[in-house]
Amino acid sequence: MLIAAIVILSAASCNQKSKSQFERRVADYAVVEIPTPDLSGITDNGKEVLNLYRFIADEIDAIYWEQYFGDKQDLFKDITDPVQKTYAEINYGPWDRFTGEPFVKGYFNCLPGARFYPADMTLDEFNAWDNPDKNSPYTLIRRAADGSLETVWYHDEYKDHLDKIANYLTAAADITIKPSVKKYLLAKADALRTDNYYESAMAWLDMDDSKMDLVVGPNEAADDQLLGIKRSYEAFVLLKNQARTEQLMKYVSRIEEFQQDLPGDSAYKTFQPGTGSNIFSCNALYYAGKANAGIKVIALNLPFDADVQRDRGTRTILLENIIKAKYNHILNPAGQVLLESEYAEHMSDDAFFWNIVFREVAHGLGVKETVNGKGSVEEALGSAALTFEEIKANAAGMLLVSKLQNHFDIRDLFTKEDALTTFFVSLVRSERFGEGSALGRANIIIYNYLQEAGAFQRKASGQYSLDFAKMEAALSDLTALVLKTQATGDHAFAADFEKRYSKRSDSYNEDLMNLGLEKIPVDIRFK
Repeated sequence: MLIAAIVILSAASCNQKSKSQFERRVADYAVVEIPTPDLSGITDNGKEVLNLYRFIADEIDAIYWEQYFGDKQDLFKDITDPVQKTYAEINYGPWDRFTGEPFVKGYFNCLPGARFYPADMTLDEFNAWDNPDKNSPYTLIRRAADGSLETVWYHDEYKDHLDKIANYLTAAADITIKPSVKKYLLAKADALRTDNYYESAMAWLDMDDSKMDLVVGPNEAADDQLLGIKRSYEAFVLLKNQARTEQLMKYVSRIEEFQQDLPGDSAYKTFQPGTGSNIFSCNALYYAGKANAGIKVIALNLPFDADVQRDRGTRTILLENIIKAKYNHILNPAGQVLLESEYAEHMSDDAFFWNIVFREVAHGLGVKETVNGKGSVEEALGSAALTFEEIKANAAGMLLVSKLQNHFDIRDLFTKEDALTTFFVSLVRSERFGEGSALGRANIIIYNYLQEAGAFQRKASGQYSLDFAKMEAALSDLTALVLKTQATGDHAFAADFEKRYSKRSDSYNEDLMNLGLEKIPVDIRFK
């Protein structure tokens, strides 16, 4: 997991005779070398705090194994193939993250509710159950002795690990010389012990003067594909790139402008984020828990708490070294395979970075509560909420980059054609994540929507030509549609739309084969 220890797989190993059926699957996750970030500006106290952050991340990793799978030793004791074990470590369990299917004997398909709910619980049973805590992101649903449903709070289920984490946080707070860091660490310790995260989220957003950052807790609900409610534990240990951060921060004051730049009815983009929003560019040192499982995220937009977003805002974090690694090892090589030469020339690492910036900004736009009394968007759309949020972020983010290009804001870095081309290649290569994740479904949906709009053509050669005007128009229409669906909480439409557009096409299967033949990795992994 520690990026400083990442190494490139030797070319010789690729030529050895395959000894395991899992070698190809493991090879889909490229082991890449990323330079160790410069720690020269960090004090000795800071380095000690950083070491404590790593201990915290290790405990988070242990919690996530229990949360997603159970006792990992039960899994590993029967695996004799070391390559298969590596694949289990990548996936944090016996199920392929792309398909949900088992690759270890003795296991059935991964349940859509993972281990958050009883395996035999029905949706009707859950909906009929009168319990105010059942919809908390921080409760597990279990069977009581009499067979009825009961809730168990995260802080009770994982108490031993969380007590250790709280002690590490307190120790780090005692060492740090930054008052804002001390306040955050103590608030986070309290939050993990109580599952009340509002104050720690506010303190985290106020902590903008530290060279280091620790993102820790149950953050995203991507593993809960049954109801899209329960959040998974993860941790990121980060170092801020101050110069790049200052470049990004000038866009924070324009959040309202970006909101109004989105297409569609003004009633569907009424959310007013707090004025404390900020954007950081960081180098990642450590991933743990959900963050390290399968596909590695390249950016964050937190917290997800709508009350915090309203009262203070969000923090967008660009994981600069991970973005660079994915572009160099996956995206640019994929572009050379997928695109006709005149379009491949538009591939741009700068465009990739800024596309990601505004994808994350777009997460904070639109609405968080429905406009017709159906509650939060998450509650109203249910299991479709995650997919629609990913569609919104990708489509609206790309649209914002196009508008900034029209306004000449970032035109000196790359062209609109560069941005749209790089977006398209990222879309196609991300389809490889499959229908098993909300992100994978979102990318498949956008691809099919763009195809229907005539935004690209796939030639007999297997390479694409692009119609930039049609692509931009289609992304505008799709963004407006998603914003309306979220604002009105139209669950029936969302479910039908997801079902219609999330099927992988024959073109996708051919792209998958071509990328595989050229040995383009699906993602990266840390050793």
